[in-house]
Amino acid sequence: MKSELIVDVQPQEIAIALTEDDRLQEINREVRYTDNFAVGNIYYGRVKKIMPALNAAFVDVGHEKEAFLHYLDLGSQFTTLNNYITKAVSDRRKAPLMSKIKHEADLGKEGQIANHVKVGDLLLVQVSKEPINTKGPRLTAEISIAGRNMVLIPFTEKVMVSSKIKRESERSRLKSLVQSIKPQGFGVIVRTVAEDKRVAELDNELRILVARWEETIRTLQKPAKLNENESKKDAEVRLISEELGRTIGIIRDVFTPDFTSIQVNDQQIYEEVRQYVELIAPESVKIVKHYKDVEPIFDKFDITRQMKTGLGRTVGFQKGGYLVIDKTEALFAIDVNTGSKKLFEDHEENAFQYNMLAADEIVHQLRLRDIGGIIIVDFVDMDSKEHQEQLYQHVRELMNRDRAKHNVLPLSKFGLMQITRQRVRPAVEVNVMEVCPTCMGKGKVQPSILFTEQVEEKIAHMREHFGRGLKVHLHPYVYAYAKRGNIFNRLSARWKRQYGAQLVENQSIGMLEVKFYDRKGQLIAEPKEEEVQEKKLYLEQEAEK
Repeated sequence: MKSELIVDVQPQEIAIALTEDDRLQEINREVRYTDNFAVGNIYYGRVKKIMPALNAAFVDVGHEKEAFLHYLDLGSQFTTLNNYITKAVSDRRKAPLMSKIKHEADLGKEGQIANHVKVGDLLLVQVSKEPINTKGPRLTAEISIAGRNMVLIPFTEKVMVSSKIKRESERSRLKSLVQSIKPQGFGVIVRTVAEDKRVAELDNELRILVARWEETIRTLQKPAKLNENESKKDAEVRLISEELGRTIGIIRDVFTPDFTSIQVNDQQIYEEVRQYVELIAPESVKIVKHYKDVEPIFDKFDITRQMKTGLGRTVGFQKGGYLVIDKTEALFAIDVNTGSKKLFEDHEENAFQYNMLAADEIVHQLRLRDIGGIIIVDFVDMDSKEHQEQLYQHVRELMNRDRAKHNVLPLSKFGLMQITRQRVRPAVEVNVMEVCPTCMGKGKVQPSILFTEQVEEKIAHMREHFGRGLKVHLHPYVYAYAKRGNIFNRLSARWKRQYGAQLVENQSIGMLEVKFYDRKGQLIAEPKEEEVQEKKLYLEQEAEK
C-alpha cells in the first residue's frame, strides 16, 4: 500500500492530508500562531470551582471555557507530582532530582476530588481532549511525554508493552531492555512501532523524552511574564510545554516504511519535517520533498476534489448508493440509501449488497472526518438474521484498521447499528458549498461577461502596488476561458506581457473569485481605498520635490 502525506501551509492554518493508494484517508487542520489547546499541551492551571456532584474540578488554563478535570484523571501519583511541583517552584535555582523524590501512596479509585485539591490551587495539567463544541478542554494530571517508540510517564516505575505486540519473546525483550535503560522515577509505555527496534535507537529516544520533561520543569520554574493590564496571579496560568505540531504528531503516529513521499509547500515546515524523519528513520529522509510548483499543492494531488466530493452532507458510494450524514449535539446520524438503481431483483439480497458497500464508505468517513462519540447508522432494512450478522462482522473487521478506540454493537431490531469511537478532537468540518463572492449569497450578480474586464482592472491595480510577478489564481472555468484562442492573442498572454501576471488554476476558489499571490507564494490583499489615496498623495509630493 502506497501512503503519502501532503502538507498545505497557509498563513492562517496548516492542512495535512494523508492518502493511501491515492485515496484521501485523513484530513487535519492546525490553526497557526494561536494557542489551540492541542492534545498533549501541558499547562500550569488554577482551580476555579470544585463540583462534588461530578467529583470533578474546573480549571482555568487560559481558554474561554474552563477546562474539566475529573478525580479519576488526577492519576495514582497525583500527590507525588504536586509535592515535586511545589519544590520546583519554591526553589527556582535547580530542579529536584526525580530519583530523590519520595513516592506517596497511590490515590484510590473511590476518593473525592475535594480531599485533594481546593479552589485557588495551581496544578500542572495536560490536555487529553481538545475543546469540542461548547465544552472546554478536558485535562489529566497524569503527565506523559509521547515519542514515536515509547511514552514517558514521570513518577511511576512501571514498564508496559503494547498489547498489539503479540510475540511473547519480543514483549519480554522490550520490557527487560527498557527496564535496564530507563532512569529512576520514570515509567514507560512501549508502543507497537518499537517491535524489533535496537537498544541504541530506543535509548536515544528515551534520552530525548527525558530532556523534554526536564525542559518542561525549567520552563515552569521561570517567573511568569506579565503582560500589560495583567496581574501576577493571572500570569501564573500559562502554557508550559507545547506538543509537537500536528504535522509532526501525525508523522510520529502513522509513519511506516510504506510511506512513499511527504510533500510540503513551505520551506520552514519542510525543514522541521525533514529533521524529524531524519531522527526517527534516517533511511527515509529522501522521501520528504519541498513542493515548489505554482499549482496549489492540494489541487496537484487531487485532495481538493476528494474533499469536495467526500465531505458534504450527502456522500455517494459504489453502484449509485449514497449516505446522508447529520450531526447533532449528542451524536452523528448516518442514513444509508440505495438510490434508484437495483443490483438484484430480490429485495433482501439487494438491501444486503448495498449495506455491505455502504459499510466500506461509512468506516472511511469516520476516519476521514475523525468523527467521535456516538454514531448511529440506519442501514437498509434486512429480514435475514444471517445477513445482519455478516454485516456486523464486516463492519467490525473494517473498524479493526482504525487507530482510534472504538466499539461496534450488533444491529438492533429496528435495523440501527451503534458505533462508539474515541473523540479527542473536534470532527473535521469542511464547507463544500461555495458562496458567490460577487453577490455574497443574495442571488443577484453583475453580468459574468464583464468578469474578465474586472479581473484585468484588479491586475492593473495590484501591479501598481506590488509590481510585476504576481500570480493570479482563478477558478478552472475562468482559467480555461483566459487560455482559449491563439497563443499570442489569448487573455493570459496579454496579461503576462502587459502586467507580468501569471495565471494559476485553483479548484478551491469560487467561480467569480480571484486571489493574488506574490513571488514568494504569499497571499496578498487588494489595497484599501485610503491606502491608495495615501500612496497617490505621497507620489504627488515626491514629484513636486
